Amino acid sequence: MTHASTVLILGARGRFGQAAARAFARAGWQVLGQVRPGAQGPAIAGVHWLGLAPSDTAALVHAARGAAVVVNALNPVYTHQAWRTQAPALLESAIRASQALGATLMMPGNVYNFGESMPALLREDTAQAATGVKGRIRIAMEQRLRAATHEGLRAVVIRAGDFFGSGTGSWLDQAVAKDLLRGRVTWPGPLDVATPWAYLPDLARSFVKVAQQRSRLDAFAQLHFAGHTVIGQQWVDALTSVAWDQGWLPAERALRVRRMPWPLLRVAGLVLPTLAALAEMRYLWRTPHRLHNHTLCNLIGDEPRTPFDDAVRQSLRDLGLLGRQARATPVATA
Repeated sequence: MTHASTVLILGARGRFGQAAARAFARAGWQVLGQVRPGAQGPAIAGVHWLGLAPSDTAALVHAARGAAVVVNALNPVYTHQAWRTQAPALLESAIRASQALGATLMMPGNVYNFGESMPALLREDTAQAATGVKGRIRIAMEQRLRAATHEGLRAVVIRAGDFFGSGTGSWLDQAVAKDLLRGRVTWPGPLDVATPWAYLPDLARSFVKVAQQRSRLDAFAQLHFAGHTVIGQQWVDALTSVAWDQGWLPAERALRVRRMPWPLLRVAGLVLPTLAALAEMRYLWRTPHRLHNHTLCNLIGDEPRTPFDDAVRQSLRDLGLLGRQARATPVATA
C-alpha cells in the first residue's frame, strides 16, 4: 500500500460509509473498510474489509498502517441517549486512530449546529446557536475535533443537508416515499420551503476530491456541501414522474400528499425515543435554509452534482422500488 492513496473508513457498512468506500475505490485509492467483528461488508471492488471494533485502536492502526486519510462514518442510533453517550466515544476512537496513523480525519457534519434561529444562508462562519440536544452535541464534537488539531491532528468537517440515496435509513424511505406505490407521499413541512439535500454518491465524491486537496487546508477545516436545495413540491413532482413511469399512478393523476403527524410523533416520543428525537427536528422543515459552498468549490472546483430527478430515481432504484408492482392501483377518485 502506498501512503498517499490509502484511506480507512470507519463504519463502512453504513449508508455514507458504503458510498464513501465506492467513491474512493473508483478514484483509485486503496480502501480499508472497518466493520464490527464478525460482520461482512458488501462486495465492493477495491475495498478490503477489516472486522475490528473502532475502539480497538492498536489492531486498527496495525491493519491500516500507511493510511493517509481516515473517514469517520460511524453513527449511533437516532436517539438522544445514544448520541449523548456513543457519538462522543465514537469520535474519540476516530481521533485516536487518526493520530496514531498520522492521517487526516474527515467526517460529515449537519445543519443541527445552527438551531431554530438559523439564517437562510449558512456559511462556514455562521454563528452556531443550536437549540436541540443533537445540535449541542454536534457543536461539542466539532469543538473536540478542533482541539485535537492543536495536538497534531489534521481534520476536515464537510457539512451537508439531509442524506438521500445509497439505500435505506433516510427520510425518503422511512417517511416521504414509504407509500409511493399506493399513490401517496408524506411530507414533513410546507411544500414551498426550500431545504438542502445531499445525494450520498455526490457527497462521497466530494470527500474524495477534498482528500486529494487536503494539503491546501488549515489543520481544522469546515466546508459546506450545497447539494440540492429544493422545495417539497419539487420532491413531489419528481416522485410523481417516477410513479407515472412505473404505472403506480394513472397518467396525469397527482400523488396525494399526506402531512407528517407531528403532534402524534411528540406524544409517541414519550415512549419511543427515536420519535422524540425526530420530533425535535420539526423546525428544519419549516425554516428555509441552504448551504453556501464557495469555499468547497474554490478548493475542488465544481461540486459533484447528479441532476435532481436522476438522483431521486436512482435512490428509488437503490431501495429496490423500481420495477415493483403496486399493491393496489389507486382509483381515480382517491
